[in-house]
Order: sequence, then C-alpha cells, then structure tokens
Amino acid sequence: MSSRYNPSKSLRFAPTLLSAAILAASSAYAQDQTADDGELLEEVVVTASYRAALQRAQAMKMDSSSIVEALSAEDIGKLPDTSIAESLARLPGLAGERRDGRTSGLSVRGFKEDYVGTTLNGRELLGMGDNRGVEYDLYPTEIISNVMVYKSPDATLLTQGIGGIVDLRTASPLDSDPILAVNLSLEQNSNESANPDFDNQGHRASLNFVDRFADDTIGLALTLASMESPSQEEQFRGWGYADATFNGEPVKVLGGHDSFVRSALMKRESVAGVFEWEPNDRLNVKVDALYIDFEEDKVFRGLEEGGPVWSGANYTITEVVDGLATAGYMDGFHSVIRNDGENKKATLSTVGLNVSYQLTDAWTGVVDYAHSEADKTISNIESYSGVGRAGSAGQGAGVARSWTMTPEGVMYGDHPTITSPDYTDASLIKLAGPQAWGGGMGRDDAQDGFVNEPTFDETLDTLRLQANGDVSWGIINAIQVGAAVSDRSKSKENNAYFLTASTYPGDGPIPNTVGTADLSFMGLGSILAYDGLALYKSGYYDLTDAAGFEPNRVGDSYTVNETLTSVFFKADMESEVAGMALTGNVGVQVVHTEQDSTGFSTVVRDDDPNDGVPGMVEITPIDGGTDYTNVLPSLNLSLEIADGQFIRTAVSKTLSRARLDDLRPNIQASFQFNDGAILTPDPQAGPWSGSKGNAELKPLEANQFDLSYENYFVDDGYFAAAFFYKDLTNWHRDTSTIEDFSSIYIPGYHETTTGQPPATFLGMVSSKEDGLTGDVTGWELQASLPFHVFSESLDGFGIVGSATFLDGELDDGTSVPGLSDRVYQMTAYFERSGWEFRIAASKRSEFTTETRGLSLALVETVDQGGTLVDAQIGYDFSESGVSWLQGLRVTLQGQNLTNEDTIQADDSDSRQVTRYQSFGANYLLGLNYKI
Repeated sequence: MSSRYNPSKSLRFAPTLLSAAILAASSAYAQDQTADDGELLEEVVVTASYRAALQRAQAMKMDSSSIVEALSAEDIGKLPDTSIAESLARLPGLAGERRDGRTSGLSVRGFKEDYVGTTLNGRELLGMGDNRGVEYDLYPTEIISNVMVYKSPDATLLTQGIGGIVDLRTASPLDSDPILAVNLSLEQNSNESANPDFDNQGHRASLNFVDRFADDTIGLALTLASMESPSQEEQFRGWGYADATFNGEPVKVLGGHDSFVRSALMKRESVAGVFEWEPNDRLNVKVDALYIDFEEDKVFRGLEEGGPVWSGANYTITEVVDGLATAGYMDGFHSVIRNDGENKKATLSTVGLNVSYQLTDAWTGVVDYAHSEADKTISNIESYSGVGRAGSAGQGAGVARSWTMTPEGVMYGDHPTITSPDYTDASLIKLAGPQAWGGGMGRDDAQDGFVNEPTFDETLDTLRLQANGDVSWGIINAIQVGAAVSDRSKSKENNAYFLTASTYPGDGPIPNTVGTADLSFMGLGSILAYDGLALYKSGYYDLTDAAGFEPNRVGDSYTVNETLTSVFFKADMESEVAGMALTGNVGVQVVHTEQDSTGFSTVVRDDDPNDGVPGMVEITPIDGGTDYTNVLPSLNLSLEIADGQFIRTAVSKTLSRARLDDLRPNIQASFQFNDGAILTPDPQAGPWSGSKGNAELKPLEANQFDLSYENYFVDDGYFAAAFFYKDLTNWHRDTSTIEDFSSIYIPGYHETTTGQPPATFLGMVSSKEDGLTGDVTGWELQASLPFHVFSESLDGFGIVGSATFLDGELDDGTSVPGLSDRVYQMTAYFERSGWEFRIAASKRSEFTTETRGLSLALVETVDQGGTLVDAQIGYDFSESGVSWLQGLRVTLQGQNLTNEDTIQADDSDSRQVTRYQSFGANYLLGLNYKI
C-alpha cells in the first residue's frame, strides 16, 4: 500500500461508520484502499458542485483529531468564491477585512493575519506584504484543491500562529482524475470610473490540466492563470479633529482632509505545477512550484485642504451638536489639487521537493525541501497643483466653501457669498505646490510633490526530515518524529524623494492633461486630471533625496535574518473509553531561534538651527540580535460519544513570531532646538527624544484551551459549538524609557541661543518590548442544514451559518489587532437539475487594524466593521441532456451587492469619521468548461 500523504483526500486513521458514509455519499475521497480480504475498493467519482464541496469539507472536519475548519474546491481550479480570501472569510471563527474594496486580510479567532501561520502544502508561505502576514487575495484560487484551518495545533505543524494555521493545499495528480478545464470570466464594477484614464471592466482566465502517464506512475498538474481586476473607490480621509470654541464653549471641528476618487487595475499572472512520480508502492517523489507576477496601477485624484482651524482660514461655525461642529463655512485656503499615482510590483516564486520512501512495512522516511523568494517595489507619488506657486505674486484666489458633517464624513457646498476658483480650468491650474510645505527640504516654496519608493526582498529556505511509524505501544498506534531547519531573510530599503517641478522658482501649466476627475460624492465638483506618476518616471521633476533630511527614511531601512532549528515528536492515539472511540495526538516541538538584524542609527546635525535650513541626517550602521529556545507541547483528543457525535478538547502552547519591522535594530535620535526645552531638567519634557526597534524581541506566546461538541446528524449536515480560551503570556507593548544622549552631544551646537548647555542629557526613547499579557475568550456556533431532512421535496435547498462571540484585550487596555466582538456568517443555497444559486452574507463588528499613513507607514486605526452580501447563480449543462454542452458551466456572481461602505472613526466619538470608503458592487460572468 502506498505511504504517500494526499492532502486533498487522505484520512489515515480508521473512519467511523458515519464518516465512511459521508465519504461515499459526497464522493469526497477517491482513494484506493485495500480491504481486509485483499479486494480493491471501488474508486468513486468526484462531483463538481457546491453541495459536494460542503460534504468534502465536512468529512475533512469530522475526521480530524484536531479542531479544524475545512474548505474544499467545487472542482479542480474552482473554489466557491473568486478569491481565497473570500472563501476563507466564510468559515466559522474567521473574518475577512476589506482593503481597497477587496477581501484581503483575514482574522482567525480575533487575530489578524500577522498572528496567523500560513502554509502551502505544509510549508510556510511568504507574503507580499510588509511583514509576515499573507495578503490572501493575491494568491490565485485556481491552484487550490482544499484548505485546512487548524484552530488547535499539533506538534508536526511547524509554522504556528496564535490565531491559528491556514494550510493551502494543491492537488496531487496521482490521486486526481485527469481533467482539462478552462475558466473565463468578465468582471465589471457597478461604479463608472471617476478617472478618465481608467475603466471599470476586467477579465480572468485560467487553464487547469491534470493527467497520469506511464501506467499511472507519473502525474502532472499544471495551472496557468491570468487576471485583470478593476476597482473603483470614493474616499473621504480626515486629518483629525481640531479644538475650537462656539459661543464660548469648547467644540471639535474637522481639522482638514485629503480626499479622492481612486481607480485601479490589478494584474496577476500565475503559473503553478506539480510533478509526481511513484514508480512503486514504496517511493513517492513530488515537485511543486508556484510563480506569481503581480502588478497594480492606481490613481488617486482629489483635493487636500486644511479645515477651519488648522488652515488659518476665515471660518464661521453655524451648528454644534454634542460638542461637534456639524456645519459652517470658511474661505481663504489655497486647495492642493492632488493627482497622485501608485505602481506596485511584486513577484513570488516557490519550489518544493518532497521525497517519501517506505523503509519497512511500518516505517516511512520523508525528506522535504523548499526555496521561496518574494520581492516588492511600491512607487507612490504625490503630485501637487493649484492656482499658482505658494507665495508667488501671481497666485490665484483661495477656496470658499460651506460644510456639513455627515455619517460618512463631510459634505461641502457653495459659500454663501464667495465664489471658488474653477479647478477644471487648464489656463488657471499650475503644476506647482500652492502650499509652502517644503520646509523639510529647506525650501518652503519648492515642494511640488513627493514620492515614496520602498523596496522589499525576502527569501526563505526550509529543510525537513521526518520518520512516520506504525507502532503498538498501548493506546499509541503511530508516531512521527523529525527535525527541520528554516533560514529566512527580509530587507527593506525605504527610499523617498522630494519633487520640484522643472519650472521652479516659477510655475507653469500641466504638461499633459487627460480630462477631469469627478469629486461630486463630497460636493467638490471636478478637478483637472493628469498622470503624476508618468511625469515622475519621465524625469520631469527634480529629485531631492529625503534620506538626507528625514531620519525615519534610513531609520526604517533594515535587514532581518532568522534561523529556526526544530525537533518534534507526535504520537497518535486510539483507544476506547466506556465503549466510546477515543482518538487524538500528543506531542511537543522544541524550536531554537537565532535572529539578527542590521540597520542604522540616525541623528540630525544642524550647524545653525535658526537659519531656516534643515539639518542633515548623520547615519551610522548598527546591528543587534539574540537567540532563544521555545518548547511547545500540544494535546488533541476526540471522543465519539455516539454515532457521529464528538467531544473534542485541545491544550497547547503556541506562538506568533515578532513583526519583522519591530525586529530592526534602528535608532533615531532628535534634539528640540527650543530654549525652554533645553533648560528643562525633566527628561520627559527636555530637548532629547528618540525611537528604536528591538532586535531582541521574543515571539508572542499563548497557552490555549479548546472544547467543542460536534454532531454530524446526516451525511451532509452538522451543528457544532466550541469554546476556547487563549492566555496571552507574552505580547509586545509600546514603551518609553529614559536613556542617556550624552554620547551624541556636541558642545556649542546642542545649546540655547545664548550658549547654555542642556539641563539634562536624558530623554525619552520609544520602542517595543516583551512582557505584555492579556487573554481572549470565544464561543463559536455553527451549522450546515440541508433541507432534505425536513422533506425530500426540499432536496437541494440548504443553509450554512455561524456566529462567533469574542471577548478579550491586552492588560494595558489596548485591543488585540483584528478582534471583532461579533462575527456572523450565513449562506443559503439551492442546487437541483443543473441549477445553482446561493446568497451569502457576513457581518463583523468594529476591530483594530492598520492603514497606510504618512510615508506609507502602517499606523493603527479602528475599522467600524460592516455587512457584505454576495450572490451567485449558475447552470451546469451536464444536467441538460445536450451532449455537445456536456462539461460547460455558466455562472453570474455579484459581490458587495449592498455597496457596503468602510468607515473608520475616532475611538471616543464615532461621529468623528477619519476615513470613509465606498467601492460599489462587483459583477462577474463566468464560463467553465472541462473535459
């Protein structure tokens, strides 16, 4: 009997009667098995339907000794949704996060993707993001056969996460039926593009090929996938809320905004392949590879304007509600017309080799090696224009507006007495900064734009040696023992440049306009549109390297290296307790970590702090690191208390590794040239301050307990309830320490204007440190209910739903990133006579996440949550009786049908909206043909 492990189909322990029924009824596992009498059991045929996918997933979930959720593709290359992220977000205990209108982020049991382990065929999967977290929507669904989400780990799962472990699995060609499938779809957004050089249409295409050769000893699976996916967005982005007065009472008023209409086109080309060779029953060799070439182009066109207080404009507040200025008007501010652009390019390649050899009848040896590389470059440009260069004699009049606060931010209107300039008049608009924002580069009137251009490079090598044995040691019937080494390196180079138009110190017209962009969603009318990114790439702007003026540029450039050496042991158990079947596993991982990082120490030197010219950054290389060992025990038990009814429990210690940007050793020091601060002896109010990374951070750790009850009452229906508790024994917290800055003190320089030295050389330095604790408690309720249990006339109807309730925080009162108190999922479906229909809704409450801030830095924010509704209707012509249409399937899918917006607001007052985004619905017409 072959010893190979087939991720999409295998179950290695003896199945229960009900699980065997499910396997047969759903055609979930076409696995050759040898019966006790030596006869070969019949291979069953997999049916391509949503119901069959649910049944396969149910069988995988039921027969796992760990607490898991499972997801199965309807057919080779076809998950139930258009992205892995959308499909995963429907699973109980999981929640999706939209970014730029797409479900990309993922929380598992309240922990966002930075705290979730993600693997491809059991090996750690590199992300294309800034840290370890995987952006799930960037990985093609066409390569995925099924997904297992481990909520309780076992000792063989080496890539762990406090939230859980997501294992994406590709098909095994020797265990799959031969197939040739073509998928084509057209995509359209419901919103017309507000930008004239983008449209709202896209397409997807893929080819899947699986076959066996040489008397079924060689298998080959190949996937080619191409995608061009558009997106549209309307966004209000508030700067914050300023303090003002109204009738002598303090009020809050919008401090300003930079809002825009965004259009984007995401392009992805993917190639995936699996080669499998099994010349005999003892040897299995498998090579799998994946290559993704990703590019996304975006334009952001809008206005940046100061609010009533922070702009220094004339203003009148006309209405206040509960301390918030909700209406008024202002004039005299010169709006900055923004024609920003972004180009993001990334590639990912991974190749793995797995060799399994059956050493004896009881023992199998496995060698697994993989190499992965990922790189990403973001070119994000801000391009400023307006009614003339700041401070120039020819600068035109400022803007005049009224404003009204709304639940989506702000709505502008006409000023009661003053007319604003026409921002679509090409003869009026000049390519020059209308605000004096160039102080950072030493020339207040010379900043006409800015470009952030960070690059990321990452490599990962893993080697795993493992032995699997069948034993008879009391209740232990099998063991797995092994060792693994992984070597990871990630670097970031944070490039940035100030941009000055070639016409400086004068100004001039826009070289190439493309039309106008419509900002009517905020009452702002239209603005002149041009391609700012193309101007930058053409060399139109003069560049000034920001690294010479801003210490956070080089201060956020680093390389982090990490080597993990692991040994692990797991014992599978099988026994009876009072006539009830007990299965499970117990094991331990011991992981030794060596981490080191290199970066830079930066401080600004200014020969004359009063001359109006910024100082220059002094850069010194720096490094750091540490090593440590973690012991991670785990226990999973499953007791079948009745036919198809299980009580499962799990106890484990698990970890999530530190964010890579937190492991940089960089130190940034600054000195405040203010006589009052210099003469203050209090380190917390003195002139010295700084920030630094921490190359010695340990992993985030948790002890966790799980308990669940699962009832599989029919072969395609179940309900379950689960409780879990995570004791967070080590989390990373923001801290400030008092440190000595005397080593960078320069006599005659770090002094008052009258030559007095600082009253103290101590100052506050912010960083991350270990030691924060907390906890998360959760309840999960889930059910899959086929309506045929009520009446055979309802066969084909069914619902799948779940509800998750979470409670937890860190002991300093901060939130766990990604935790929503409530998450609800519901899918209703119908399948009969070739017709397929389903509608799905998901709802989550507010949660803490991250967004891009200044210089593309990730900053914490609160997402208000929301409800997403999707639907799909289709017809499978295999049921039509028309021979030449056999194999054809047509689907129409609608996403975000209710046009749910995304809102972020201040923690203390949800009316103080800081971000509002609306994306429109998305529609896809798909054709699937298979042979």
